[in-house]
Amino acid sequence: MLALLAKGVVSAILIMAASEVARRQPGVGALIASLPLVSVLGMIWLWSAKPDPENMALHAQATFWFVLPSLPMFLLIPALLRRGVPFWPALGLGCALTVGLYLAMTTIGPRLGLKL
Repeated sequence: MLALLAKGVVSAILIMAASEVARRQPGVGALIASLPLVSVLGMIWLWSAKPDPENMALHAQATFWFVLPSLPMFLLIPALLRRGVPFWPALGLGCALTVGLYLAMTTIGPRLGLKL
């Protein structure tokens, strides 16, 4: 239970740090947020729970393929905001696009031989 709490605290601190830095310096906050810190922490937590090289390799590879469909969201949201769309609808549309692309990836990826 203590380990689970520690994981949550470390993860929350990283998210908080990125958002606090972004308030003052949006570019630096974006850099922090774009670092694969969550992925690296996830791999550390997974390895701690199950030190299996093949399982880790599959996890890291699947993470790569799932990052790709999330990237268009970061182009759509600023485009919508610059056209006057309020933040919450822009965020919702960006998230909806990402969900749609994730669904496409989970449907098409295995047909292309990807282990997701």
